[in-house]
Amino acid sequence: MRILIIGDIVGRPGRKAVKALVPVLRDELKYDLFIANAENAAGGKGITTNTMNELFDSGVDVITTGDHVYQQSCAADALENPKIIRPLNYPDAAPGNGWTIVETYAGIKVAVINLIGRVFMKPVDCPFKAVENILEEIRRQTNIIIVDIHAEATSEKIAMGWFLDGQVSAVCGSHTHVQTADNRTLPNGTACLTDLGMTGARDSILGCEVEPVMNHFLTGMPNRYKIAKENVWLTGALIDIDDSTGKANSIELVRKKTT
Repeated sequence: MRILIIGDIVGRPGRKAVKALVPVLRDELKYDLFIANAENAAGGKGITTNTMNELFDSGVDVITTGDHVYQQSCAADALENPKIIRPLNYPDAAPGNGWTIVETYAGIKVAVINLIGRVFMKPVDCPFKAVENILEEIRRQTNIIIVDIHAEATSEKIAMGWFLDGQVSAVCGSHTHVQTADNRTLPNGTACLTDLGMTGARDSILGCEVEPVMNHFLTGMPNRYKIAKENVWLTGALIDIDDSTGKANSIELVRKKTT
């Protein structure tokens, strides 16, 4: 089985990139499932029912999110769809679910878990305990399990990979919008990548126009950030998994520029 997972989709340019590149990527990578982090898909922060539907119509199979998931007023409505999940270690009262199980066209079940980190982030429950508490239930249904940990600190994301080595198929980080080059398969068969990067404009600062962000750094004054539109790339990873064992055979970086 081959699973494509991509980092934070930033605004309309990121959504358009997904729509444009899906036919090409399907042909080139021959993946069985497409997972996308879309917490920045609606105007750069959050997700709406319209952006969710646009991404599903473009070929995304499962949507993960992060700290901006509730930024838009209709987020709770979007999260009623079982194929879009929010961080598992948010409070139980928060709308939405922290994991889901979907089937590929071949009928193989795949579980996707969304976590959020605590280092340099807002206070939430422990992601390590949260995922530990639900693994047994999930593994009764499938041994192919993908984890998106939305976190700031590289150490926390790497720690999650080692913590889950041999228990899940892959642990991939998101949130920083910068793709890392540390893709590897750990000793017990879990594929890891510290950060998937973003799907948005490369001529930017994390997907936003350079000047307003630069002015903030230079003056300390608040600035209205705008989504950048030039030189849009999709970044993520392609994970090859043994269907019978759920162990990862490989994880390769994916980078694709829109034309």
